[in-house]
Amino acid sequence: MAPPVDLNYWAILVSAVASFILGALWYSPVMFVKPWRKMMGLTQQHMEEAKKKGMKKVMAKLYIGNFIATLIMVYVLSHFVDYAQAKTITDGLQLGLWVWLGFIATLLFGSILWEGKPFKLFLINAGYRLVELLIVASILSAWA
Repeated sequence: MAPPVDLNYWAILVSAVASFILGALWYSPVMFVKPWRKMMGLTQQHMEEAKKKGMKKVMAKLYIGNFIATLIMVYVLSHFVDYAQAKTITDGLQLGLWVWLGFIATLLFGSILWEGKPFKLFLINAGYRLVELLIVASILSAWA
């Protein structure tokens, strides 16, 4: 049986919000949205057509769904933080790196291999997930 876990729900919520803010910045015109859209095959015409079809409601559902998924990811990661007894930002950075390398990078790389997507797309998506996990694990560890 797994040992009891001591979770900080405020740290989980703050981490999820930080992740969401990072994602909004990462996939914005300021950073990588243009090359990401191109590699995903999303043209400006696609975006305009989507807006005409009432995409605001669809986008709201996507953002809500993504935020819930992020909360779940952060909640599970908080268990890892507790099990690893990570208590400092450095501990969080190390944990975030190992989780990214062992789970995220390998899964995303397999996706690139099998789906025939450009390696640059892997770098954009995996880079986002790396920074996300470093930030989230640091917050969770420091707040533990």
